[in-house]
Amino acid sequence: MLIYNTLTKNKEEFKPINPPHVTMYVCGPTIYDYFHIGNGRTFLMTDIIRRYLEYKKYDVKFVMNLTDVDDKIIKKANAEGVPTSEITARYEAAFLKDIKRFKMKPADLYPKATEHMNEIKEVIEKLEEKGLAYNVDGNVFYDIGKFDGYGKLSGKEIDDLEAGSRVEINSEKQNPLDFSVWKKSKEGEPFWESKWGTGRPGWHIECSAMSMKHLGETIDIHAGGNDLIFPHHENEIAQSEGATGKEFVRYWMHFGFLNIDKQKMSKSLGNFFTARDILDKYPAEAMRLLFVQSHYRSPLNFSKELIESAHKGTEKLNNLGRALIEGIKNAGGITIEFDFNKFKGLFSASMDDDFNTSQAVAVIFDFAREVNKTIAENENINSEFYRKAKDFLQSTAETVFGIIHFNTLEEKENSDEDGWILEQIKLRTKAKEEKNWQLADEIRNGLASKGIVLEDSKSGTTYKKK
Repeated sequence: MLIYNTLTKNKEEFKPINPPHVTMYVCGPTIYDYFHIGNGRTFLMTDIIRRYLEYKKYDVKFVMNLTDVDDKIIKKANAEGVPTSEITARYEAAFLKDIKRFKMKPADLYPKATEHMNEIKEVIEKLEEKGLAYNVDGNVFYDIGKFDGYGKLSGKEIDDLEAGSRVEINSEKQNPLDFSVWKKSKEGEPFWESKWGTGRPGWHIECSAMSMKHLGETIDIHAGGNDLIFPHHENEIAQSEGATGKEFVRYWMHFGFLNIDKQKMSKSLGNFFTARDILDKYPAEAMRLLFVQSHYRSPLNFSKELIESAHKGTEKLNNLGRALIEGIKNAGGITIEFDFNKFKGLFSASMDDDFNTSQAVAVIFDFAREVNKTIAENENINSEFYRKAKDFLQSTAETVFGIIHFNTLEEKENSDEDGWILEQIKLRTKAKEEKNWQLADEIRNGLASKGIVLEDSKSGTTYKKK
C-alpha cells in the first residue's frame, strides 16, 4: 500500500510502527458552529481511509480532537452572553449528530483541550527546559529559530517567511514568526492556573499534547485539510519533536479544497453550505459518492448537478442491491461463471495506490454493470452468484465507502412485504365473512407457498415467516 506523504512529497510504502496496529490522528472541528461541507470532505475522507485500513485487517486507533478553547468560541459566547462551555456543548452535540447522519464511524476518542490542561502544560514546560520556549510576562512563545528543520512540512524557508512578515511594534516576540503556546488571560476570557500565571493554551499546542497523550510520541498517520499544513501542522511538528526529540508523524496526509460551482466557498459569495444543509436535501450516500469520485488530494467541485448525479448513482446501486436480495430468496439451480476475484483485485489495487477512490468507485460501477448484464441474460441463477455479488458490494461499496446500506434495503423490503401480507389477511378475513371459503383457502395456500404461516385465534389472525 502506497501513501503520499506531504512531508517527503512522495508516495511511500505504508509501514506502520507496530503492525497490525495503526495510530491515526485527525484535526477535528472548532466547536462554535455547524461544520461546512469543506470540513465535511476532510472528515469523510479520513473515515474512508480508516475503513479501508480496517478492510485490510489493520487494527486502527482513530482519534479526532474537538477544539473547545479558541478565539472564535470566546467571541460567540460573549456575543450571546453565555459561558464558552454552553457554546461548545451545543456544537459538540450538533457535530456528533451530523457525522452520524453522514454515516461516519465514530472516532475511538474525541479529546478536548479543556480536559487536557495538565498534559498541555507539561509539554510547554519541556519546551521551556530545552530552551525552545520563552516566557514574557505570562505569554509563552515557541522560538522557531531554535528548532532545526522548521518549515520541512510546508517547504517554507524561515528567511523567506521573515522577509514577508510585518514586525509588530513593541512585540513581545523575539522573532515575528514565533507563535504562542500559552496566552496570558484577558478580561472576559476563560483561564486556567499555570506556573506562568492564569491563561489558556495556544491552538497548536493542544493537538501536540492530545495526540501524544492518546497515541504515543510517534504516530502513524496525521491528517487534515490543506489549509492546516502551515502554520498548524508545521507548528505541531516543532512542538512535538522539540519536546520528545523523536519523529512525530510517519505519514502526513492532506485533503484538497472544496469549491462551489468552481468558486471558493465563502459567506460573502452566498455559496456557504453546512453539511446539515445538504443532508436535509440529499441522502448521506449521495454526498459520500460525490466526495469519493475525486482523489482526496485534488480540488473537489460541488454543484447541484453533481450531487444530483451522485444521487442517481446511489439509486443504481440500490436497485442492484434489491435485485440481489430478491435473487437470494428466489434463486434457481444454474451455476454461472463470473470472475469476482478480478473485481476484488481491481478494487484493492486502486485503493492501495494512495487511496484512489475515484478509480475504486469506477470498479464498483463496472461490477454493477456486469452483474446486471449477467442477471438479464440468464434465468434461474443459483444463490451462490447472488450471495457473492452481495458480499462484494457489502465489503466495498458499503463497508469501505458507505454508499449503499443493505440493512436499509432489507428493512424497506420487509416493510413492503409485511404491508402486503396484512393486506392479504384482510382480504381473507372478508372472504370468510362472506363465506367464500374457496378464496380464503387460496389466500392461505398462496401465503404458505411463500413461507408465511397464518394462525387464527379468537382475537384475529396473525402470521409468522418460516
